[in-house]
Amino acid sequence: MKRTVKLSLSALALLASAALPAQQPPKIGAAPVSLSTRPYVFDTAEQHKIKVSVVAKGFKRPFAIEFLPNGDLLVTERGADLRVIRAATTPGAVLDPQPVAGMPKPPTGSAFSTGLQDIALAPDFATSHWLYFTYNEPAQRPADADAGTPALYSFGKLTVMRGKLENGKLSGVETLIQGGPSAALGSRLAFARDGSLFITSGGAFGKTSQDLNTIYGKVLHLNADGSIPSGNPFVGRKDANPAIYSYGHRDQHGLTVHPVSGDIISAEHGPNGGDEVNLIKPGGNYGWPDFTYGRNYDGGPLSDTPVGPGIEKPLLVWLPSIGPSGLLFYEGDKFPAWKGNLFIGSAQWGEIPGTGSLQRVVMNDTYGELRREALLQDLHQRVRDVVEGPDGFIYVLTDGPENAVLRIEPAP
Repeated sequence: MKRTVKLSLSALALLASAALPAQQPPKIGAAPVSLSTRPYVFDTAEQHKIKVSVVAKGFKRPFAIEFLPNGDLLVTERGADLRVIRAATTPGAVLDPQPVAGMPKPPTGSAFSTGLQDIALAPDFATSHWLYFTYNEPAQRPADADAGTPALYSFGKLTVMRGKLENGKLSGVETLIQGGPSAALGSRLAFARDGSLFITSGGAFGKTSQDLNTIYGKVLHLNADGSIPSGNPFVGRKDANPAIYSYGHRDQHGLTVHPVSGDIISAEHGPNGGDEVNLIKPGGNYGWPDFTYGRNYDGGPLSDTPVGPGIEKPLLVWLPSIGPSGLLFYEGDKFPAWKGNLFIGSAQWGEIPGTGSLQRVVMNDTYGELRREALLQDLHQRVRDVVEGPDGFIYVLTDGPENAVLRIEPAP
């Protein structure tokens, strides 16, 4: 009789558990923060108190920001419009409700990763009015698509374009270079001190980034008119595209030119860890996919060693990932303790949503790392781009969850 009672209790327990819904794993990610209209004050290393204010928000997947000479701020909406924040450095900053007319747009319903991405003003913009931009033209997935490209990725043709930006309109748009169909990844632009143009392209899948016949997974180098600089490292080789400056890159979302040395610096996403900041050398091979500090998304290894013979070593590496984006060497006078520091946008830390930040790295004269600091973590924003304003303050673009432009200035 005693045994019968035990069996009945076990049966009841099984029935009760079967009636409950299946237990779901906890949702990964930090709780979102609603940005306040009142400024935030944070303590930071070396500079200490900073004030962070919202300049404007509510953009559609913003990707890049760039100041115009008059103090207006251009904001690109990835795959959509070019917007303008009027008088962005003043208390009266306001987002123009009308996007810039004349900007090419992909057909309605195209993937967000196609269309407009980065922008850069010509060094002589005040007189030439040339605005340069990268654009992923929608393309069909080819039968011989990059090996291993997941089905969820859209395809596009990376296109570098320029047009005249005058009186709130873009006109005379022309194409400088265009690649074939490839996974539509990130791209950035930066002008060198000699007025030539550097461009990043993504090559995350297969052996694309090692293939010198394609522009993907490379840093490209053009003259301002789209012609090929005679000093490019692969000029004259029949087995290489002459626009290539370096190769072996994965997915590059950051690019800048050092304001003193003129060195070209890029940032690229690793897979699961292995994000890098690189000093770009002509003809340099940066290793992907054969050499990486990253791992597969299931945690398994990707390469036996992160570097090898003939492979350029990164200046900085992140383990785990930070999802690096826009780059800035601060040169203003408003933050004396930060002068010369490198700032890197971060989408998230260690594959956890809601953990983005603005990374600050102190380096010596030969790019040796001294210190790192993560700023703005308490706001839980994905930082997409960072620039120095004409007022010497730092402006940060976030693409989630509220898609805002933030201003950083010293707190009183």
